[in-house]
Amino acid sequence: MQRYSILWADDEIDMLKPHIMFLNKKGYDITPVNSGADALDKFQEENFDVIFLDENMPGITGLEVLAQMKSEKPNIPVVMITKSEEEHIMEEAIGSKIDDYLIKPLNPSQILLSVKKILDNKRLITEKTNLSYQQDFRNLSMAYSDDIDHEEWVEIYKKLVYWELEIENTEHKSMSEVFEMQKSEANTNFVRFIMENYEYWLNNNDDDDRPLLSHELMKEKVFPLLQEDEPLFFIVIDNLRYDQWKIIESDIDDYFKVAEESAYYSILPTTTAYARNAIFSGLLPNEMARFHKDLWVNENEEGGKNLNEAEFLERQLKRYRLDVKYSYNKIITQNQGRSLVDTVHNLMGNQLNAIVFNFVDMLSHSRTDMEMMRELMPDEAAYRSLTKSWFLYSPLFDLLKKLAEAKVKVVLTTDHGTIRVRKPFKIVGDRNVNTNLRYKQGKNLSFDDDDVYVARKPEELFLPKQNVSTTYVFALEDYFFAYPNNYNYYVSYYKDTFQHGGVSLEEVIIPFVVLDPK
Repeated sequence: MQRYSILWADDEIDMLKPHIMFLNKKGYDITPVNSGADALDKFQEENFDVIFLDENMPGITGLEVLAQMKSEKPNIPVVMITKSEEEHIMEEAIGSKIDDYLIKPLNPSQILLSVKKILDNKRLITEKTNLSYQQDFRNLSMAYSDDIDHEEWVEIYKKLVYWELEIENTEHKSMSEVFEMQKSEANTNFVRFIMENYEYWLNNNDDDDRPLLSHELMKEKVFPLLQEDEPLFFIVIDNLRYDQWKIIESDIDDYFKVAEESAYYSILPTTTAYARNAIFSGLLPNEMARFHKDLWVNENEEGGKNLNEAEFLERQLKRYRLDVKYSYNKIITQNQGRSLVDTVHNLMGNQLNAIVFNFVDMLSHSRTDMEMMRELMPDEAAYRSLTKSWFLYSPLFDLLKKLAEAKVKVVLTTDHGTIRVRKPFKIVGDRNVNTNLRYKQGKNLSFDDDDVYVARKPEELFLPKQNVSTTYVFALEDYFFAYPNNYNYYVSYYKDTFQHGGVSLEEVIIPFVVLDPK
């Protein structure tokens, strides 16, 4: 066991010898001093793992010693010890970034707990996390090997995300490899579940035993929240996975309480052009192509595929006879975001304010396109970290703070998730085939039917057909499509990038959150 060194400064240090002996037996080396001046001398001469400071020493006080120590080594752990329970002393010590605050008379267990909390915290958390995950490992594996429904899959995915984040915070991350194998196995079973049920869900919308899908989201979850005299903000963060929601949740918690946290299933393909248009239109892709030819842009047509969301929303509101005042904003740049934050008061008279934030989608694409971003995002943990960093300094967070202050209800969701792709899948197509790495659509596709989800009759999946022989092919798990031409270059360029459009837990099961201001 590692032995830690502790500097203990107290003008009554001789009276604390029993405590020092107790800590010695527990494996801690104590350097005792009886004044603040001696503490500073020792502090500069030697390295210590933690400092114990008596607050009320003659000469240089504990708080003055603390200030000098923190100015030299800001991260040194310090425990303040005092006889006083005066609030202003506590506040000053806490404001100086102490790690614990103990009040005399001390007892050995109290001191040991403080030391362990500071010095052994990571080790103890790691041991407990690893043990708990090992105990839950079998339960998870047994769960997805059974015949389970869409709600149970949501719970499994949430549990996997929970363990992923817990293991990520452990020392050495020793269970990471085991977890990755389990998540991969879960995805294998999940894609089989989707392939067996997805077509049925689309063609039997009167069956209650099916998940909520993209095109039903606003009708079932958003419109019922509309109030005549209160604004509702419906915010769609493009490409936001459930794990990314969980890492920004703690920052939002200071301003909102989570009134509802649920999940819904993205339609296929899990892309903006299909899934997000489905949200705002309330229709499936072939219905949009058939009934809104002026708004729907086919794969082989020029022009952006998601430029008509405001019009789709307007027509959906009319279709359900909702005579509400609404707005639609799409935020792509920081300046657009800042402008929205500065003028948000102008939206408070609307019953519905729909806002799309595109940054997370751009983040995932930049991982593919920019070498620097590849270095910054080598894995999921880094991807989550960058998402959190963006959020903390984003116009979105500023907007949420303003909405909380104005006591406004917020719905936060996304249109689809994304997955880090690792395994190439060979496919051959002509020049008219779309460029997405996770799904292909065309009339001359050549591929091995194994390990893909094929829709040879797109109409059965409510997908538009360009011609009679149009086929859709979806990549499963963490596969991505690669052409035989320049195969090795193509594979090395796109391997380990974040993509969407196919079938995986990360792309399909996505968060829906209702936030009430605190």
